[in-house]
Amino acid sequence: MPKRLEFFFDYSCPFAYLGSTRVEALARLMDAELVFRPILLGGLFRAHGTPQRLFEAQVAAKASHNLVDMARWAKLYGVPLSMPATHPMRTVEALRATLVTGNDPKVIHGFYRAYWGEGRAISERDVLTSVLTAAGHDAAKVLADIETPAVKDDLRARTDEAVALGLFGVPVYRVDEGPILWGQDRMPMVAGRPWGELLPPIAPEPPPRPHTLEVYWDFSSPFAYLGYMQARALAERTGATLVQRPMLLGAVFKQIGQPLVPLTTWPAPKQAYYVEDMTRSAVAAGLPFKFPSRFPMNSIKALRAYLALPEERRDLFAQATFRAYWADDRDIADDAVLSDLIGDGASAVLECTQAPEVKKALADATTRAISAGVFGAPTWVIDEQDLYWGQDRAVLVERALRS
Repeated sequence: MPKRLEFFFDYSCPFAYLGSTRVEALARLMDAELVFRPILLGGLFRAHGTPQRLFEAQVAAKASHNLVDMARWAKLYGVPLSMPATHPMRTVEALRATLVTGNDPKVIHGFYRAYWGEGRAISERDVLTSVLTAAGHDAAKVLADIETPAVKDDLRARTDEAVALGLFGVPVYRVDEGPILWGQDRMPMVAGRPWGELLPPIAPEPPPRPHTLEVYWDFSSPFAYLGYMQARALAERTGATLVQRPMLLGAVFKQIGQPLVPLTTWPAPKQAYYVEDMTRSAVAAGLPFKFPSRFPMNSIKALRAYLALPEERRDLFAQATFRAYWADDRDIADDAVLSDLIGDGASAVLECTQAPEVKKALADATTRAISAGVFGAPTWVIDEQDLYWGQDRAVLVERALRS
């Protein structure tokens, strides 16, 4: 049976815009029928109690990083992107017009280009008219039709259906009515192909001058587990000097005003989605994963044990500890479990976790993370200046390390 690729979107999301620039190529790669699914993002946010002005609700470091992140993806895709001064702008008229035109790709790309390339208000009649006319439609007729109850009800019903499917944001991909995949950065999972087949080729050799790659992490984060386990291979492929930066993530959150357990503040559909997404990401990385029965976990003693160990033993201990918590559901705050993970000399190492100098080392490491602009884990920092957040940004990190 031929594949069917659905793409749920609203014009007000920059990441949906980025996804829209690649979705047709993605469908061709998959040999899939592409179905555009316009919905009202504000309707999803209302259904889940999400702030309508999401950027303003984020901590400053995260909001700033997201702007940089969008620019990096846009540069990689070779498309224009600038944040309009009046973002978020009203999109309901443009979405209705999209439905009236039968989800014409020329209309969709035209509205996205107007919003994210030109910063124009796509709710204004002259902008609506210019986009529709350029796409070959009778703008006056389309604009008359968008005011009819049938079209208004259609957009409302599509949004309600998206809520029922568990959508909490855009863009969302769905293949053959399978599970939803949220975010334009999930294209490899959508296609079942590696990033290498979806993006322009990168330099096969490391750059002449090796970069430094710092990785900030805490055992308490599942994404840090996924990032830590691929960091060494990434550094070796690119010739980068790898520097591990353990930190106490909860202390970082407290300092910057982030909820101590962000997962618990999300709407239920988003929480459920992320657990599934962690599992998919682990499978893609060839790693075992099981969401632990003890969450959140107090990781202070495990982090101090890492710092108390001789440097040559730290990596094996970190790998074992990450797996113990995120694959085997073991209590890494328990001395008996830590003794098993440490191995030789465990008693002395555990005793050192109470030493003032070890406590200070962890406190200093956490302060360093905050000073570097860290707001989550894992965080990658190249040459002490370029910050990338998330294990799923490894593809961007690798490209930067090769430049």
